[in-house]
Amino acid sequence: MSESLNKEQIKKLLPHREPMLLIEKLNNIKKLFSATAIVNVKSDSFFVQGHFPGQPVMPGVFIVEAFGQAAAALTASGIDKSAYENKLVFLMGVEKARFRIPVIPDCKLELNIEAIRSHGRVWKYKGEAFVNGKKMADAQWSATIVDKK
Repeated sequence: MSESLNKEQIKKLLPHREPMLLIEKLNNIKKLFSATAIVNVKSDSFFVQGHFPGQPVMPGVFIVEAFGQAAAALTASGIDKSAYENKLVFLMGVEKARFRIPVIPDCKLELNIEAIRSHGRVWKYKGEAFVNGKKMADAQWSATIVDKK
């Protein structure tokens, strides 16, 4: 697998579509271990409309969602295609999520994610979110690969 994925390649791995596909790129991929995802947070992004008028802020749950999408793309890009066909990655739990500095549009949010461990179809990850080198948020989460219905 290449060292990076563009949005079209990510769409082949994830079921998410606009407006819910948050990640633009997946860079620095170390197969099944780590990657850096890019989220372009814009003043016209749907999740800042009304959150908050006059002072837009990216909701923390969308930072966590972007972490999850990045982890799903990292995992899907690294496992055997046949093991991932007709499957979805579902978030199971979020732990230790901390939102340190509000993410304000217009910015490039960089998510450094790492797979901590996997056991069968359950994976555990950790991630840190940065804007211009400043840590904005961090979290740990778990996800599972399930059959599509």
